[in-house]
Amino acid sequence: MAGNSSMARSAQILRFVLKHRASGVFADPGSDTVVVAEVVESPQEADDLGPVAFVRDLEALGPTFIKLGQSLSTRTDMVPPAYLAALERMQDDVLPVPAAEIREIVEAELGVRLGKLFKEFEDVPLGSASLAQVHRAVLNDGREVAVKVQRPGVDNEAMIDLDTLAGLARRADSATGIGRRVRFSEWVQEFRKSLMAELDYRLEADNLERFGERLADYPELQVPAPLRDLCARRVLTMELVRGTKVTSLGGLRRTENDYELLASALMRGYLDQVFVHGEIHADPHPGNMLVTEEGRLAIFDLGMVAHVPPRQREHLLKLLLASVDGRGEEVAGETIAMSIQLEDFDEVRYVREVSHLVARYAAHAGSQALSEGRLMLELARLGLTCGLRSPPEMQMLGKTLLNLEGVSRALEPGLDVKRVVDGHLQSLMRQRMRQAFSPSRLAGDAMELQALLQEAPRKLSTILSLVSENKLRVNIGGLQESRLTENLQKIANRVAAGVIVAALIMASAMLMRGDVVGPKLFGYPAVAMVMFLLASALGFGIVLSVLVSDRRPKVREERSPRA
Repeated sequence: MAGNSSMARSAQILRFVLKHRASGVFADPGSDTVVVAEVVESPQEADDLGPVAFVRDLEALGPTFIKLGQSLSTRTDMVPPAYLAALERMQDDVLPVPAAEIREIVEAELGVRLGKLFKEFEDVPLGSASLAQVHRAVLNDGREVAVKVQRPGVDNEAMIDLDTLAGLARRADSATGIGRRVRFSEWVQEFRKSLMAELDYRLEADNLERFGERLADYPELQVPAPLRDLCARRVLTMELVRGTKVTSLGGLRRTENDYELLASALMRGYLDQVFVHGEIHADPHPGNMLVTEEGRLAIFDLGMVAHVPPRQREHLLKLLLASVDGRGEEVAGETIAMSIQLEDFDEVRYVREVSHLVARYAAHAGSQALSEGRLMLELARLGLTCGLRSPPEMQMLGKTLLNLEGVSRALEPGLDVKRVVDGHLQSLMRQRMRQAFSPSRLAGDAMELQALLQEAPRKLSTILSLVSENKLRVNIGGLQESRLTENLQKIANRVAAGVIVAALIMASAMLMRGDVVGPKLFGYPAVAMVMFLLASALGFGIVLSVLVSDRRPKVREERSPRA
């Protein structure tokens, strides 16, 4: 039964992919594919295809695909703009699970009856999403807490869906042009890691603690602290914070309170998280933030956190600094340095397009039409159009900045986000410069220089000895790692097989025309007929081998030496 259920689920997912593939989703950038949503002629067609139908079908496929849609909303290189806008409006509100099932999960995960854990546990949830729902509870000491409980069966369903997606991605990578360019299988693998981490609430508790400590320098921000003794893989218990959603702040509260400090602190705190601590909270949308009664901004739902390697951080920091200064060529250079160049990469066109984009961004400072987040996403889209595959961290940062800009403008519509970003990036750069010339850093550099000077004479002597003895050898890694020898051998084998087939056919034809004494087969000499059938089988085998085993060469990729 489980096998049949898995096959039915795979068929359902495949139908969804095939249906919307024809709409232009996942079309190769720069191709002539037309998005059906823009040319449909009847309301019925519009209901079946297009951005709205795409999001509706994603939501119908369940929790894994709702999260997949949220991840796709960062991929400007995979999804057309109209679909990105629809994905940003995707709903994650579902009907709640019955309270009895929730209570069973809490007791099973924490190993204690609910009555001993909490003085009160409300059956009506505060909120219900695709992966979990949150309930208010009161501890025995009177403290109010929020208990986040994972919906039953979500983890098993996610594993089946992820395995199916991985299989589809591998086939798309080998059979489609855009698959060879963007590598769907790599993206699905990253999505698997992210979703599996989000389904383990012990990791989210770690994130809450870590973000709370690192944002302590910003008293305007608040991260609810987890209660470690009441956290498990499927249960997360944290402080209950009451407040108003940033999108629900009324005009009266705005006149009585200055929310510019909150918005500015939010932007600066998240820039610190990325460029100082190397972490990106991938989902800081307005629904995950509340303005508390004390006038602080509370941040929730830290399940989706990605790590940014140190060198990638440096490239992203330089890229953003060059962007706010309007230095388009430097922006293009930093993007190229951290991206993968495909075989058809057009560097001249890419630099020209990026320069125009950054100049337009600098000329419209403060405009929501082309903000910092949109600029990052547009750079990724331009990159793939010109044959450059940008790293996922760049697109995640763009999406995060876009969400933060939305929250900031909901708090303070007149906030100059570019000024806040520029000022804080300059501060971070000065801090890095001071660290580069700190005594400990200089001491480490001096030790490395000392080691180099000590080793240089010995290494030079070794090289001169090898040269004098004619033993110096240079290995060219590119040729050794290539499949040139294997391909030449394959060609030689096929040529030899073709010669043998031709010889057998000619020999059998000559024997059939001659007067050969011996047994007959279908009226022809048996020896000639056997040779002909053998040649036919060999020829068919060669053709089958060409059709089955030969495949298109992979898109050649090249990393920048600065990466």
